[in-house]
Amino acid sequence: MDFQKLCMQVTDLAQETGNYILSKRGQLEKDSINRKDTNDFVTHVDVASEKKITEGLSTILPGSGFLAEEEKRVTGKEYTWIIDPLDGTTNFIHGMPPFSVSIALQHKNDGLVLGVVYEIVSGECFYTWHDAPSYLNGKEIRVSGTPTLADSLVGTGFPYTDFSRFTDYMKSLEYFMKNTQGVRRPGSAAVDLCYVACGRYDAFWEYHLKAWDVAAGSLVVKNAGGRVSDFSGEDGYMHNSEMLASNALVFDELLRVVAGFFPKKP
Repeated sequence: MDFQKLCMQVTDLAQETGNYILSKRGQLEKDSINRKDTNDFVTHVDVASEKKITEGLSTILPGSGFLAEEEKRVTGKEYTWIIDPLDGTTNFIHGMPPFSVSIALQHKNDGLVLGVVYEIVSGECFYTWHDAPSYLNGKEIRVSGTPTLADSLVGTGFPYTDFSRFTDYMKSLEYFMKNTQGVRRPGSAAVDLCYVACGRYDAFWEYHLKAWDVAAGSLVVKNAGGRVSDFSGEDGYMHNSEMLASNALVFDELLRVVAGFFPKKP
Protein backbone atom coordinates (compact mmCIF):
# COMPACT_ATOMS: atom_id res chain seq x y z
CA MET A 1 0.00 0.00 0.00
CA ASP A 2 1.37 3.39 -0.99
CA PHE A 3 0.25 5.36 2.07
CA GLN A 4 1.86 8.60 0.91
CA LYS A 5 -0.13 8.61 -2.33
CA LEU A 6 -3.25 7.63 -0.42
CA CYS A 7 -2.71 10.43 2.08
CA MET A 8 -2.41 13.03 -0.66
CA GLN A 9 -5.70 11.86 -2.12
CA VAL A 10 -7.34 12.12 1.30
CA THR A 11 -6.00 15.64 1.87
CA ASP A 12 -7.58 16.69 -1.43
CA LEU A 13 -10.89 15.16 -0.36
CA ALA A 14 -10.72 16.80 3.08
CA GLN A 15 -10.07 20.20 1.55
CA GLU A 16 -12.84 19.76 -1.01
CA THR A 17 -15.25 18.86 1.80
CA GLY A 18 -13.97 21.77 3.86
CA ASN A 19 -14.70 24.17 1.01
CA TYR A 20 -18.27 22.87 0.90
CA ILE A 21 -18.64 23.34 4.66
CA LEU A 22 -17.23 26.86 4.49
CA SER A 23 -19.69 27.75 1.73
CA LYS A 24 -22.54 26.92 4.15
CA ARG A 25 -21.19 29.06 6.99
CA GLY A 26 -23.79 31.55 8.16
CA GLN A 27 -26.58 29.93 6.12
CA LEU A 28 -28.09 27.60 8.74
CA GLU A 29 -31.73 27.95 9.72
CA LYS A 30 -32.76 26.94 13.23
CA ASP A 31 -34.96 24.14 11.94
CA SER A 32 -31.93 22.56 10.21
CA ILE A 33 -30.09 22.06 13.52
CA ASN A 34 -30.91 18.85 15.37
CA ARG A 35 -29.99 17.96 18.95
CA LYS A 36 -28.40 14.52 19.42
CA ASP A 37 -27.91 14.96 23.17
CA THR A 38 -27.50 17.75 25.70
CA ASN A 39 -25.44 20.45 23.94
CA ASP A 40 -24.57 17.97 21.15
CA PHE A 41 -25.78 19.10 17.74
CA VAL A 42 -25.85 17.86 14.16
CA THR A 43 -26.74 19.82 11.03
CA HIS A 44 -27.54 18.89 7.46
CA VAL A 45 -24.03 20.09 6.67
CA ASP A 46 -22.53 17.39 8.93
CA VAL A 47 -24.61 14.71 7.23
CA ALA A 48 -23.91 15.94 3.68
CA SER A 49 -20.19 16.26 4.44
CA GLU A 50 -20.02 12.73 5.76
CA LYS A 51 -21.72 11.46 2.61
CA LYS A 52 -19.19 13.32 0.44
CA ILE A 53 -16.30 11.85 2.42
CA THR A 54 -17.52 8.25 2.49
CA GLU A 55 -18.31 8.29 -1.22
CA GLY A 56 -14.90 9.73 -1.99
CA LEU A 57 -13.06 7.26 0.23
CA SER A 58 -14.95 4.34 -1.29
CA THR A 59 -13.48 5.36 -4.63
CA ILE A 60 -9.98 5.93 -3.25
CA LEU A 61 -9.87 2.60 -1.38
CA PRO A 62 -12.63 0.23 -2.55
CA GLY A 63 -13.78 -2.39 -0.05
CA SER A 64 -12.74 -0.45 3.04
CA GLY A 65 -14.95 -0.08 6.11
CA PHE A 66 -16.20 3.01 7.92
CA LEU A 67 -16.59 4.25 11.46
CA ALA A 68 -18.19 7.68 11.12
CA GLU A 69 -19.85 10.04 13.57
CA GLU A 70 -23.23 10.63 11.98
CA GLU A 71 -24.47 7.53 10.19
CA LYS A 72 -22.20 5.01 8.54
CA ARG A 73 -20.96 1.97 10.51
CA VAL A 74 -19.25 -0.71 8.40
CA THR A 75 -16.42 -2.33 10.34
CA GLY A 76 -14.55 -5.65 10.33
CA LYS A 77 -12.70 -4.88 7.10
CA GLU A 78 -8.93 -5.00 6.62
CA TYR A 79 -8.93 -1.20 6.43
CA THR A 80 -11.42 1.05 8.23
CA TRP A 81 -11.81 4.80 7.79
CA ILE A 82 -12.55 6.73 11.00
CA ILE A 83 -14.30 9.98 10.13
CA ASP A 84 -15.55 13.13 11.78
CA PRO A 85 -17.00 15.16 8.92
CA LEU A 86 -17.30 18.34 11.01
CA ASP A 87 -15.44 18.45 14.31
CA GLY A 88 -16.55 21.60 16.09
CA THR A 89 -20.19 21.67 14.99
CA THR A 90 -21.19 24.09 17.75
CA ASN A 91 -18.51 26.52 16.58
CA PHE A 92 -19.75 26.14 13.01
CA ILE A 93 -23.35 26.82 14.04
CA HIS A 94 -22.27 30.06 15.67
CA GLY A 95 -19.97 31.06 12.82
CA MET A 96 -16.73 30.97 14.77
CA PRO A 97 -13.52 28.97 14.26
CA PRO A 98 -12.11 26.46 14.53
CA PHE A 99 -13.99 23.60 12.92
CA SER A 100 -12.40 20.80 10.97
CA VAL A 101 -12.62 17.66 8.88
CA SER A 102 -10.89 14.65 10.47
CA ILE A 103 -10.12 11.44 8.56
CA ALA A 104 -8.00 8.50 9.75
CA LEU A 105 -7.31 5.06 8.31
CA GLN A 106 -6.90 2.04 10.57
CA HIS A 107 -5.47 -1.34 9.57
CA LYS A 108 -6.85 -4.31 11.48
CA ASN A 109 -3.35 -5.48 12.46
CA ASP A 110 -1.14 -2.39 12.30
CA GLY A 111 -3.41 0.21 13.89
CA LEU A 112 -3.60 3.76 12.56
CA VAL A 113 -1.72 4.20 9.29
CA LEU A 114 -2.95 7.58 8.02
CA GLY A 115 -4.33 10.78 9.52
CA VAL A 116 -5.61 14.02 8.00
CA VAL A 117 -7.10 17.01 9.82
CA TYR A 118 -8.17 20.03 7.80
CA GLU A 119 -8.92 23.18 9.81
CA ILE A 120 -11.37 24.81 7.48
CA VAL A 121 -11.29 28.52 8.31
CA SER A 122 -7.49 28.85 8.41
CA GLY A 123 -6.96 26.47 5.48
CA GLU A 124 -4.43 24.50 7.53
CA CYS A 125 -4.10 20.85 6.56
CA PHE A 126 -2.26 18.58 9.00
CA TYR A 127 -1.42 15.09 7.78
CA THR A 128 0.78 12.05 8.16
CA TRP A 129 0.98 8.40 7.18
CA HIS A 130 2.64 5.18 8.35
CA ASP A 131 6.33 5.65 9.26
CA ALA A 132 6.34 9.25 7.98
CA PRO A 133 6.81 12.67 9.61
CA SER A 134 3.81 14.89 10.21
CA TYR A 135 3.16 17.86 7.96
CA LEU A 136 1.27 21.16 7.89
CA ASN A 137 0.57 22.38 4.36
CA GLY A 138 3.66 20.61 3.04
CA LYS A 139 6.05 21.64 5.82
CA GLU A 140 7.28 19.08 8.35
CA ILE A 141 6.17 19.78 11.93
CA ARG A 142 7.44 18.70 15.34
CA VAL A 143 6.15 18.94 18.88
CA SER A 144 7.64 21.60 21.16
CA GLY A 145 10.72 21.17 23.30
CA THR A 146 9.10 22.62 26.42
CA PRO A 147 10.42 20.66 29.43
CA THR A 148 7.85 21.29 32.19
CA LEU A 149 4.17 22.02 32.69
CA ALA A 150 5.10 25.29 34.36
CA ASP A 151 6.45 26.44 30.99
CA SER A 152 3.57 24.97 28.97
CA LEU A 153 0.50 26.26 27.16
CA VAL A 154 -2.16 23.59 27.57
CA GLY A 155 -5.26 22.78 25.51
CA THR A 156 -8.45 21.15 26.73
CA GLY A 157 -12.10 20.59 25.95
CA PHE A 158 -14.87 21.46 28.40
CA PRO A 159 -17.46 18.81 29.33
CA TYR A 160 -20.66 19.56 27.41
CA THR A 161 -22.71 16.33 27.43
CA ASP A 162 -21.18 13.93 29.97
CA PHE A 163 -20.94 15.66 33.35
CA SER A 164 -20.25 12.48 35.34
CA ARG A 165 -16.62 13.50 35.91
CA PHE A 166 -17.26 17.22 36.07
CA THR A 167 -15.93 17.73 39.61
CA ASP A 168 -12.70 15.90 38.80
CA TYR A 169 -12.35 17.91 35.61
CA MET A 170 -12.85 21.25 37.35
CA LYS A 171 -10.20 20.37 39.92
CA SER A 172 -7.77 19.50 37.15
CA LEU A 173 -8.65 22.69 35.28
CA GLU A 174 -7.93 24.75 38.40
CA TYR A 175 -4.54 23.07 38.72
CA PHE A 176 -3.57 23.77 35.12
CA MET A 177 -4.78 27.36 35.32
CA LYS A 178 -2.58 27.95 38.35
CA ASN A 179 0.46 25.91 37.34
CA THR A 180 0.97 26.47 33.60
CA GLN A 181 1.33 29.45 31.30
CA GLY A 182 -2.33 29.18 30.33
CA VAL A 183 -5.22 26.98 29.22
CA ARG A 184 -7.05 27.22 25.87
CA ARG A 185 -10.32 25.66 24.66
CA PRO A 186 -10.96 26.23 20.93
CA GLY A 187 -13.74 23.63 20.56
CA SER A 188 -12.32 21.02 18.16
CA ALA A 189 -10.35 18.14 19.69
CA ALA A 190 -8.90 17.20 16.29
CA VAL A 191 -7.46 20.71 15.98
CA ASP A 192 -6.23 20.67 19.59
CA LEU A 193 -4.17 17.57 18.86
CA CYS A 194 -2.68 19.11 15.75
CA TYR A 195 -1.72 22.18 17.77
CA VAL A 196 0.24 19.85 20.06
CA ALA A 197 1.86 18.27 17.01
CA CYS A 198 3.10 21.58 15.62
CA GLY A 199 4.20 23.00 18.98
CA ARG A 200 1.51 25.65 19.53
CA TYR A 201 0.37 23.69 22.58
CA ASP A 202 2.73 21.72 24.76
CA ALA A 203 0.01 19.46 26.19
CA PHE A 204 -3.67 18.57 25.96
CA TRP A 205 -6.20 16.65 28.08
CA GLU A 206 -9.92 15.93 27.71
CA TYR A 207 -12.50 13.29 28.57
CA HIS A 208 -15.66 12.10 26.78
CA LEU A 209 -13.99 11.87 23.39
CA LYS A 210 -14.90 9.42 20.63
CA ALA A 211 -12.63 7.57 18.22
CA TRP A 212 -13.53 9.91 15.35
CA ASP A 213 -12.54 12.93 17.49
CA VAL A 214 -9.00 11.73 18.11
CA ALA A 215 -7.93 9.08 15.59
CA ALA A 216 -6.37 11.31 12.93
CA GLY A 217 -4.96 13.87 15.36
CA SER A 218 -3.38 11.26 17.60
CA LEU A 219 -1.33 9.86 14.72
CA VAL A 220 -0.28 13.37 13.70
CA VAL A 221 0.98 13.91 17.28
CA LYS A 222 2.85 10.59 17.40
CA ASN A 223 4.55 11.08 14.05
CA ALA A 224 5.55 14.60 15.11
CA GLY A 225 7.47 13.16 18.07
CA GLY A 226 4.76 13.43 20.72
CA ARG A 227 3.07 10.94 23.02
CA VAL A 228 -0.57 10.08 23.60
CA SER A 229 -2.41 7.87 26.09
CA ASP A 230 -5.53 7.60 28.20
CA PHE A 231 -5.55 8.94 31.75
CA SER A 232 -3.91 5.72 33.00
CA GLY A 233 -0.99 5.97 30.60
CA GLU A 234 -2.34 3.12 28.49
CA ASP A 235 -3.19 2.86 24.80
CA GLY A 236 -6.97 2.88 25.23
CA TYR A 237 -7.69 6.47 24.27
CA MET A 238 -9.55 5.49 21.08
CA HIS A 239 -12.24 3.61 22.99
CA ASN A 240 -12.45 4.74 26.62
CA SER A 241 -13.27 8.42 26.10
CA GLU A 242 -10.21 10.06 27.66
CA MET A 243 -6.98 11.36 26.24
CA LEU A 244 -3.65 13.00 27.01
CA ALA A 245 -1.23 14.32 24.41
CA SER A 246 2.01 16.23 24.76
CA ASN A 247 5.62 16.43 23.75
CA ALA A 248 7.78 13.65 25.13
CA LEU A 249 9.43 15.86 27.76
CA VAL A 250 6.22 16.96 29.49
CA PHE A 251 4.29 13.72 29.13
CA ASP A 252 5.22 11.95 32.37
CA GLU A 253 4.44 15.05 34.44
CA LEU A 254 1.17 15.58 32.57
CA LEU A 255 0.13 11.97 33.14
CA ARG A 256 0.98 12.13 36.84
CA VAL A 257 -1.06 15.29 37.34
CA VAL A 258 -4.14 14.17 35.39
CA ALA A 259 -4.15 10.66 36.87
CA GLY A 260 -4.13 12.26 40.31
CA PHE A 261 -7.44 14.01 39.61
CA PHE A 262 -9.27 11.27 37.71
CA PRO A 263 -9.78 7.90 39.44
CA LYS A 264 -9.08 4.97 37.14
CA LYS A 265 -12.20 3.82 35.33
CA PRO A 266 -13.33 0.29 36.35
